[in-house]
Amino acid sequence: MKSDAWLRWAATIGATGAVLAGCGTSDETELKTWMNSVKQSTKVTTQPVPPPKEFAPFVYDNAGAVEPFDPQKILMAVARQQQARASASAVKPDLERRREVLEGFPLDQIRMVGMMHQRGTNVALLETNGSTHMVRVGNYLGQNFGLVTRISETELLVKEIVQDAAGEARRTQPDPTASSASTRPRPAAECF
Repeated sequence: MKSDAWLRWAATIGATGAVLAGCGTSDETELKTWMNSVKQSTKVTTQPVPPPKEFAPFVYDNAGAVEPFDPQKILMAVARQQQARASASAVKPDLERRREVLEGFPLDQIRMVGMMHQRGTNVALLETNGSTHMVRVGNYLGQNFGLVTRISETELLVKEIVQDAAGEARRTQPDPTASSASTRPRPAAECF
């Protein structure tokens, strides 16, 4: 057993010596001469740095100018914003009125199936869940307090109350370009 350990130890030392012999000094003169010749033959070119631009600092002359952070000015701006919000949110649904049958259905489930004249006014015939309903200008339909504003042979225009990004209620305006030359009745949900 001692002989096996001795042989392993001797083999390890021999291998280490062989490896270290490869790391000895070598002739680097050829490499150094090549590097020197490349350095001498290479010409360094540099572009001149442009001069810096002239900087003229801004001078704030507050003599005769309005103070941007004047408390009175800020109060007036806040009052204007509150007044604008109050006028914008003047659009509110009438929650006291009795709701109509078609207000229980979303607009995409209501379909215009026809139009007729009754006592000189246009009346739309709308179908939902197999039932047909007569609707006049001023009636409500849809779940967003949709008010019927116009009835023609091919379309029914509805203004709904929707909330904008700020949470304020506003009425949507009917799109005048949405009218169609088609003679077939269109679904009410397509007529905005």
